[in-house]
Amino acid sequence: MGKTALGVRLAARYSGEIISADSRQVYTGLDIGSGKDLKDYDILVGGERVHIPYHLIDVCTLEREFNLFDFQEGFYSAFEDISSRKKLPICVGGTGMYVDSILRKYDMIPVPENPGLEAELRQKSLSELESILVAEKEKLHNTTEFGDKERVIKAIVINRFNKSDECARLRACLRRPDVRPLVVGTTLDRAVVRERIARRLSQRLDEGMIDEVRGLHEHGASWERLCSLGLEYRFVSEYLQGKIETKEKLYELLNLAIGQFAKRQETWFRGMEKKGVKINWLPKDADTDARFRAACALWEVA
Repeated sequence: MGKTALGVRLAARYSGEIISADSRQVYTGLDIGSGKDLKDYDILVGGERVHIPYHLIDVCTLEREFNLFDFQEGFYSAFEDISSRKKLPICVGGTGMYVDSILRKYDMIPVPENPGLEAELRQKSLSELESILVAEKEKLHNTTEFGDKERVIKAIVINRFNKSDECARLRACLRRPDVRPLVVGTTLDRAVVRERIARRLSQRLDEGMIDEVRGLHEHGASWERLCSLGLEYRFVSEYLQGKIETKEKLYELLNLAIGQFAKRQETWFRGMEKKGVKINWLPKDADTDARFRAACALWEVA
C-alpha cells in the first residue's frame, strides 16, 4: 500500500480529507509523470463508492513556479477549512521539505519585489551570482537554483530579505493554526522498493507519459521548464530532444534516477527524526491490511 492509498483509506475511516504534499502534483497537466492517480481518491466503503476530497492538487499552471511559501499558505488554508467542517486533515506526500515546513513550523514570509537589486544582479555573470549565493547563504538545502541565472538571482533576493529587519518584524506577527501532528511513515525493504519503482515506471510509459511531456511542450512549456521539474519530466524531455537515444535507454536511466531519489527521500525523513520529529514507522514486512490496522492503532492511541 502506497502513501496515497493509505491516506485515502484512513480518510474514509475517520471522516478525513487529503492535503497533498507533492511538489509536482500541484501543477495542472502533470498527471502521469507526477503519479497523481486521481482514481485512488474513490474508494469502496460498505459496498458504495465514496470520493475522498483532496487539496493542493491541480492548483497551479506551469507558467509560474509553485514554491515552499505557496505550499505553506495553501496547507494552512486547507487545514483551517477542513477543521472548521469537523473533518480530519490528513497530509500525504513525499516532498520532504514541504512536510518538514509544517512539522517544524518554518517562518515563511512573502518576499516583496526588489527591482533595483534584481537589475544590479543581472549585470553579473552566472558564476559570479552562484559565488554570491554560496557566500551569503548560511545553509544551502540544495543547489537546484544553480545553472539558471534567474533562479540564482531570486535566491539571492530572498536570502537578503530573510536577513532584514522588515522580515524579522513580519515573522513576529505571524499567525498559524494549531497543528498537532501524528506522523506516520511508510517504507519497504530496498528490494521491494526497486521492484515497485520498475513496475510503476513501465506502467507510466505504457499509459502515455512520453506523449504527456510532448503535449506540455507543444502547449508552451519550454524544455528548460520541463527539465526543472526533475525525474520523469527531465528525462523524457531529454529523450524527446534526442539527448537520450532510445526508449530502452530512457527506461534504464530513469529507473536508476528514481531509485536514487527514493534513497534521498528516506535520508531526508531520517534527518527530520534527528531534528526532533517523531515519525511512527509502519512495519516493512506487513501486508496491506496489517499496515492499515497499525496506522489506525496509532491514531486511536494518539
